Amino acid sequence: MANSLFLDHLLTLPIVRDARLSPDGRWVAFTWYRVHPNLDVFLVPADGSTPPVALTQTPEATWLVGWAPDSRSVLVAEDHDRDERARLFRVAVDSPLVMEPLTEDRPPFFIRGGSLSPDGQTLYYGANYDFAHSRVIEPTWIYRHDLVTGQRTPIAQPHKPAYSGTLLNRQGTHLLYPRKDRDPSGVQVHLVDVAGREDRELLNFGPAVKVFAQWLPDGETVVFLTESRDGQPQNHRSLGKLHVPSGDIVWLLDDPARNIEGIRVSPDGLVVVDEVREATHQPTWLDPATGVEMPFPRLPGNLLPLGRAADGAWIALYYSATTPHDLVRLTPDATTPDGLLSLTRVWERTPLRPEQLTPAEDFHWTSVDGLEVQGWFYRAQPNPRRAVVYIHGGPTAHSEDALNVQLQYFVAQGFNVLDVNYRGSTGFGLAYRESIKEDGWGGREQADITAGAEALIRAGLAEPGRVGVTGTSYGGYSSWCQITHTPREVVAAAAPICGMTDLVVDYETTRPDLRPYSEEMIGGRPDEIPAKYRERSPIHFVQNIQGKLLIVQGAQDPNVTPENVRQVVTALDAHNVPYELLVFDDEGHGILRPANQARLYTRLVEFFDAALGRPT
Repeated sequence: MANSLFLDHLLTLPIVRDARLSPDGRWVAFTWYRVHPNLDVFLVPADGSTPPVALTQTPEATWLVGWAPDSRSVLVAEDHDRDERARLFRVAVDSPLVMEPLTEDRPPFFIRGGSLSPDGQTLYYGANYDFAHSRVIEPTWIYRHDLVTGQRTPIAQPHKPAYSGTLLNRQGTHLLYPRKDRDPSGVQVHLVDVAGREDRELLNFGPAVKVFAQWLPDGETVVFLTESRDGQPQNHRSLGKLHVPSGDIVWLLDDPARNIEGIRVSPDGLVVVDEVREATHQPTWLDPATGVEMPFPRLPGNLLPLGRAADGAWIALYYSATTPHDLVRLTPDATTPDGLLSLTRVWERTPLRPEQLTPAEDFHWTSVDGLEVQGWFYRAQPNPRRAVVYIHGGPTAHSEDALNVQLQYFVAQGFNVLDVNYRGSTGFGLAYRESIKEDGWGGREQADITAGAEALIRAGLAEPGRVGVTGTSYGGYSSWCQITHTPREVVAAAAPICGMTDLVVDYETTRPDLRPYSEEMIGGRPDEIPAKYRERSPIHFVQNIQGKLLIVQGAQDPNVTPENVRQVVTALDAHNVPYELLVFDDEGHGILRPANQARLYTRLVEFFDAALGRPT
């Protein structure tokens, strides 16, 4: 297949980005990518009786926020050019494409979450804005928004910035929301009644401990994950159940051998336990009333159940490097992917076949201090003896056996690709995730990445001077670290995408709710540890660059702002370091529009071709 045609097919291969089962278990709403020119929200019956229908179709990124309690409408959010200044809409299941605006367009603040009352008259969300005084604020307050009168009343007022969304119980009486007032590394769960009369801390297992909670259908009980039961460090997460009126806690799972990274409550009250081992999901379901736990079938790739539908079938996301994220129905006796029913009918929408896509191979190497590091290797045929190291963002995230269009296109263009799960990644246990904090950003996790490039060279999968690096967000920052600190024989080219260059500038210009994350990861604020912020900022080492450099940035990015690029370009020019610059005016944090991705991926291949040489 011609390369341009293959890229066209890849960029029109639909991928499910988020999905929610309705409270009545009859519908699945989901954000679908690459069906329309941007993100949009779709609806499909959970029984698979009819194909999906579009609930939205806009030129902007429009994504699912959640269901209304009556299962008759959904909340969606839309921003402009991915500036993250979202507006909330309601869309009725019976009136697709009719978007009823609930909040103002182009707000000067960031909205977090969104929950509708059972009668549909009241909206709850977080916003870093003081409406009484018309001013932007650092923390995110929780608001009750009367949709009839338009009155907005703060019902909870955290003191410090945090990504504070809302989770309303099914009865519409109380909300859960997270706070980070005690320590940048911690998350405590608060409970507030919808009138705002009582806002209290509900779950706190230590100031630096993260806790996450969800309601059970009774509206009085929450299930929660915590990184500690008593404030003391532990290398696993514990799953508990709290009865709110009594304060009684029952521990459901507390096994140091298990890496539980998430939970999801099914509409019928069962709990999906998302256990991840070696960056692969191995889910179970648990009955919180009896403690009975049962595994889901182990299938190639990844299965991520959403909940049990009204007819008793489980609805899940299923995906691998050769299967796009898809919505499926499954039964407990499904033992192969052939036993899954696709709700999206994705393979009817593309001429691509799974065998045309490159599978992910498990790949391991040893870092400088003896730590074993895992990644996913994508093998070009025949061996081109050149490679691109792809670095995921976060860093609190991980790369999976999952379809990545950018990596598939690199392989098709004659590059071996290594997708690295450096220390600090999720998917390998709590200790591995936390290990990045021992050094802070720009420490030994960068040695893990460099060692991966060296492992490719030792294995004959790349030659010295023929390895490039790229990634978005923290992957972009890591690309900057690699090209400023690594010899050309190991890393010969870098294409950082929306990556931090000066950690002080990034801290001062990013969204307020992201600053605590920098403090947690680096060990303090810039004014507290200025030397460390300087030492870990690639901008101060651009004079060391030996390889080729292509800088990519979204002009509307509120996360890693364009100020990072403006500052580093000045430094590059001062040191006469050559570079190429590619800016997308209608993009934010990462390049999302398929039309822009076509331009970006083509340019990346041209760049790495020139920097690394054609396949041998």
